[in-house]
Amino acid sequence: MMPPLAYTPYDGSATPFTIGLSQLDLADWIEPDADLSAYLMQKRQLLATHRSEVFRAEAGTEAAQSEVLTLLADYLPERYPQLYARKAECLEAAGAAPVALLDDETPPLIRAGLLVQDDLVIMRRGDDGWRIAAAFVAFPSSWSLDEKFGRVMDEVHADVPDFQGGSRNADLINRMFDRLQPDRSVKRMNWSVNWNDALFTPKPKSERKVPDLPAAASYLRVERQTLRKLPEAGDILFTIRIYLDPITALGEADNAAGLMRSLADQLEAMTPDQAAYKGLLAKRAPMIAMLRADAARLQDSTPTATGLSSSSSLL
Repeated sequence: MMPPLAYTPYDGSATPFTIGLSQLDLADWIEPDADLSAYLMQKRQLLATHRSEVFRAEAGTEAAQSEVLTLLADYLPERYPQLYARKAECLEAAGAAPVALLDDETPPLIRAGLLVQDDLVIMRRGDDGWRIAAAFVAFPSSWSLDEKFGRVMDEVHADVPDFQGGSRNADLINRMFDRLQPDRSVKRMNWSVNWNDALFTPKPKSERKVPDLPAAASYLRVERQTLRKLPEAGDILFTIRIYLDPITALGEADNAAGLMRSLADQLEAMTPDQAAYKGLLAKRAPMIAMLRADAARLQDSTPTATGLSSSSSLL
């Protein structure tokens, strides 16, 4: 039995390539789970081997970085006392090395990022708009921090269909950033399809060779994103949490057939540019066919059946 799907933004409740913001209850700002120690271990390994690719920070962002660390150090042990414990000037996460809260050698944003599964990005307003001013991004979804660092939102999203500078979505994002207040935080979901369960994927999908694998070997990569304004610094903290589910996990969901049909519908509705951006042009048709066939088999199965039928192509 596979673990339940945490989020299914492809269920028809939202449309791909839209902003889709909703209110965030700060009590649920960060959502650690059973994979916490594994994510934190991989972050430490990436810092040791790919530091320049996962961490960048402008001079003058130190106070904002420290504010992020303080917010997390206050929030985590109070919200999740079973996972986090504060001891002296350290914060300990279950199964992970302690993080020093006072450390002149390690940037505060790195220490903050070593407490949570989420990636952390500090956005700062300049004359040209909101830019990435500091970031610890260990698990990028087909983008390079080196290429995006210091760039404003229109440049960051330049290759995203329907989000280019001058588009309605780009204008809405900039206005939302300008209007965001510390007492009103927001969240959104995003999803894509990958062909392995790697968390660290900095290379754009357009530059990756699509493996010769069946559609059933794919993974659904879901991003839970949050935005909150830092009360003291005035910057905006963008958090990105990655969830990876094998597509076969759809067969274990309560509404398996419905999820399969919804995912197939969303894949089918993508424009060629959107499908190419998500790296799905070559695999989209067989994936849609597989999802529709398995949904039909489930629909026709007996009422007591759970998951996919034994003849399913997902098994």
